[in-house]
Amino acid sequence: MRRCEDCGQTVIAVATAGHKSDIGLMCIGTDFIVQRQLQLGLKQAGYELSYSFLSRTEVSEYASEMPDHIKEARLNPKLPPEGLLSFCFYPMSRKRDPSYNWYLLDYEERLRNMMEHGQSGKAFRGRVLQLVTGSVGLDDFEWGVTLFAKEFDDIKECVYKMRFDEASAKYADFGPFYTGMILPGESIFA
Repeated sequence: MRRCEDCGQTVIAVATAGHKSDIGLMCIGTDFIVQRQLQLGLKQAGYELSYSFLSRTEVSEYASEMPDHIKEARLNPKLPPEGLLSFCFYPMSRKRDPSYNWYLLDYEERLRNMMEHGQSGKAFRGRVLQLVTGSVGLDDFEWGVTLFAKEFDDIKECVYKMRFDEASAKYADFGPFYTGMILPGESIFA
């Protein structure tokens, strides 16, 4: 992880597993121009970009009643979390098909689904930290989900368990999963 004090961005370097990519970079900050410059710099350095995702931190409508310190942690996360070096990112959207259209449910039903989903996630407190960012209008999927954990098995167990919640089982569409280990920026390129 590298923090650029001049530009206000944090870059997390991930050694990805599998065939989708060799490395992943998560750039966290508020200046899209600086993030675009990072992307162009990687291209100019000869790296082939295989996937990108643009999103913003947010507090969802279902979390509006949470205490301010929890909202602040969602809006301005301190990443990566210490000791949680296993990494997973995937984009997701809510279904809009005729049988299971999330957006045709009334607010109370959506809230009930999200509360159930949150209860499942609480079982992984301390083992998995989840960051959900909003990308509606910014990218093809509606949210980006990033998981940080001590072990890959924690990520696998968390994703597996939460897929059985009604909010996921009936109403979620998932994109590609990118998994890896967070490494110091210098060693990832070696």
